[in-house]
Amino acid sequence: MARSSRSYDWGFPRWREYGAGGGAARVRTCDREGCDAPGDRPAPKSPNNPERWWFCEAHAAEYNKGWDYFRGLSAEEAAAREQAERGESAYSRSAQWSWSGEGDGSRSRAELDALKALELDADADEAAIKAAHRRLVKQHHPDRNQGDEAAAKRFHAVQAAYEVLQRAAERRAALR
Repeated sequence: MARSSRSYDWGFPRWREYGAGGGAARVRTCDREGCDAPGDRPAPKSPNNPERWWFCEAHAAEYNKGWDYFRGLSAEEAAAREQAERGESAYSRSAQWSWSGEGDGSRSRAELDALKALELDADADEAAIKAAHRRLVKQHHPDRNQGDEAAAKRFHAVQAAYEVLQRAAERRAALR
C-alpha cells in the first residue's frame, strides 16, 4: 500500500505545538575544537569586535576565566577606555543600587543606617558592632547624663540601631 503524502495534522485539537515542523532543527555546535555540544553562549573574539565565538557552557566558562579585556594596557589607559566606553553607552548604572554606597552588598539599607548610627563603617564585623554599642551606651546613658534630652535621644537611637543589627544577624544565622 502506498504511503499517503497528505498531512492529517490540520484539525483541532492539534497534537503538536504550533510552528513545530517535521524537519530537524539547526543547532550551532561549540567552536572549541573537538566539542560536539551545542554552542549557545557567545563570546567576543576581541574588544570592540562584532565577531563572536560560540561556545558550550563549559568552554564559555573556560574562555571567560582567562579573558582580560584590558590586556596590554596600563592602569591609566584601562581607566580611560572604561570611562570612554561607559560614556558612549546608552545605559547607565541602575538607580536602585545607588543607596548602598560602601559595603559588599550583603547588608540592607536599614543595616547600613544602623551602622552609621553606631559610627561604624559598612563592613564592620560583629565584634566591632558590640564594642561600639557598649561604648556609645555608656557615653549616652540617661543615668549618666541626667536631664540631657539630646543624650537620651542619642541613647535610644543607639539602642534601636543595635536591635536592627541583632535581628539581621539572627536572620542570617537562621538561613545557614
